[in-house]
Amino acid sequence: MFELSLAEARAALRARKLSARELTTAYLGAVEQLNPQLNAYITTTPELALTHADAADASLARGEHGALTGIPLAIKDLFATKGVRTTAASKILAPFIPPYESTVTANLLRDGAVFLGKANLDEFAMGSSNMTSAFGAVTNPWKRAGSNTPLVPGGSSGGSAAAVAARIALGATATDTGGSIRQPAAFCGIAGIKPTYGRCSRWGVVAFASSLDQAGPVARTVEDCAILLGSMAGFDAKDSTSADIAVPDFAAACARGVKGLRIGVPKEYRMDGMAPEIDALWQQGLAWLRDAGATIVDVSLPHTKYGLATYYIVAPAEASSNLARYDGVRYGARSPGRDLIEMYENTRADGFGAEVKRRIMIGTYVLSAGYYDAYYLKAQKVRALILRDFTEAFEKVDALLTPTAPSAAFGQGEKMDDPVTMYLNDIFTVPVNMAGLPGLSVPAGLDAAGLPLGLQIIGRPFDEETVFAVGAAIERAAGFTARPSIRAEG
Repeated sequence: MFELSLAEARAALRARKLSARELTTAYLGAVEQLNPQLNAYITTTPELALTHADAADASLARGEHGALTGIPLAIKDLFATKGVRTTAASKILAPFIPPYESTVTANLLRDGAVFLGKANLDEFAMGSSNMTSAFGAVTNPWKRAGSNTPLVPGGSSGGSAAAVAARIALGATATDTGGSIRQPAAFCGIAGIKPTYGRCSRWGVVAFASSLDQAGPVARTVEDCAILLGSMAGFDAKDSTSADIAVPDFAAACARGVKGLRIGVPKEYRMDGMAPEIDALWQQGLAWLRDAGATIVDVSLPHTKYGLATYYIVAPAEASSNLARYDGVRYGARSPGRDLIEMYENTRADGFGAEVKRRIMIGTYVLSAGYYDAYYLKAQKVRALILRDFTEAFEKVDALLTPTAPSAAFGQGEKMDDPVTMYLNDIFTVPVNMAGLPGLSVPAGLDAAGLPLGLQIIGRPFDEETVFAVGAAIERAAGFTARPSIRAEG
């Protein structure tokens, strides 16, 4: 049962070979068994899941179904879920129970999905390792060959990715501000797509950096991601950045093939010191696409080298503004003080973790008088140049192929003492967010230690269909069948 893809499970449910309650019960049992090892879920909702499953079975008995009827999912604990605790993995929101449902999760419920619980993440989605959660680190279900060193699942959507990889969710929601869908997908050997900015509503999603944040799915296959995105996406009048653009049949695009497509190779992504096996996998991916009928074209993205520095000005600046709302007055945790100012100070000192405080301080600094023009305004100008590079490249090609991350998953505690080293994990993913483009990570091979490596497909704005077509072609050619050592079986 646990080896069924989302698409296969959906077909079995519709054919009445399997009931939603049977499927959900099995997944709840796997969560109970494996979550103590992985810490992928902060909050589990077994009673709610079974209620959803019974409603799904009733619909299926009537011959009615939505796109996801009876499918058990994990929900990143950044999405507001009505009546279910939503923490953003922070002490400051630990007691928060929203009285409303985010648009993305409401869309999933509309289509019949079953919610197993809320997935762990880096606090306020700030991190590349899932080590900054106030509820403890998430452990990657993969292990290095011959080693029991616990590995990070990537971040910030590490709980979502670990749950899907370990077969304790059929799919999961995630968010991506600088690589937080694609990097954990690569580290955990699954697929994950950051759609075009505006494709999925941000309403009801706890904000990190509003001009960069975008919701998307992680799942075991490219087709499963396409099915999930079809439900998650859509115009929302409650979100001023939501795009009023029709949602195509993403799943159908997976079967298109790549014959006649032009695939770009940005020369700036060949980084000094990149692991030889990652470069080799990249060349293998290009060969697979060439063999499938695509043409490979060299392109240049000259401002890529400024992407990471620009991101770490824009994102903290927006975070500093967004996180000002957490003051202990209206909702969330409150630490008492002798007066209002001391209550603010105590609440934030107690409620925010070290990485969140670091980014708030950086953001406040670059927005302050005397530094705004020198840093934030200049970063926005560079951001426009990054977008222009992509726009010019897409006049020559239909999609770009790059590595997803500069390494495979690393050990918990490794690289942790240097924030700059940690930030470099996002070097291949950040430019996509700066330009608002769609990016998909597909598992394509293993490193020498037997850990998964991902390839990233980048597309034109709102052309997720081509991204899925290229991703599915790589998935077919790679034939990735490796499994993590910690997983539900049966």
